[in-house]
Amino acid sequence: MDGAPPEFDLTQLRIRIAEQRDHAAIRELFRQGHLEGAVRLNDTGADIEQLFHAYFSDDGASCFWVACYDDDVIGMIGVQRTREATAEMCRLRVRQGFRRLGVGTALMEEATEFCRRHGYLKVVLDVRVERGPAIALFEKFGFSLARSREIGERKMLDFYYDLYRDPAGK
Repeated sequence: MDGAPPEFDLTQLRIRIAEQRDHAAIRELFRQGHLEGAVRLNDTGADIEQLFHAYFSDDGASCFWVACYDDDVIGMIGVQRTREATAEMCRLRVRQGFRRLGVGTALMEEATEFCRRHGYLKVVLDVRVERGPAIALFEKFGFSLARSREIGERKMLDFYYDLYRDPAGK
């Protein structure tokens, strides 16, 4: 499935934990990110190649999800524990024809709720400055800009979200 069907129904979207059968689709989403320039040039994708070691070998402190529509993987996101009370959200990708339809929001909701349930106090992520829609999504979820930095000729933005400051528990 290349793009969203005209009758795309967000209520039919399923977010689930990634399985071995999803690995080829996950690799393809990562590859598309490289082609679109959404991935740093020096990013080897080692976590994607070793997905189950990178996201499922730390007693449930990390996780990786896929978004499925009509049994096709159309999006993904991961959370990796970086320290005792800190996690990094990474690898948010949505297949091009399905962007700006709520898929990224659904993935972010799943990952954020996972971080709350696991007692993380801080969540971090980074994004290239050119990724306007992704930046808007992160800000919608309450992420704040921590800093900007240069990696080669690319400008990256580092964001954080302090879950311990969320008085509503959301």
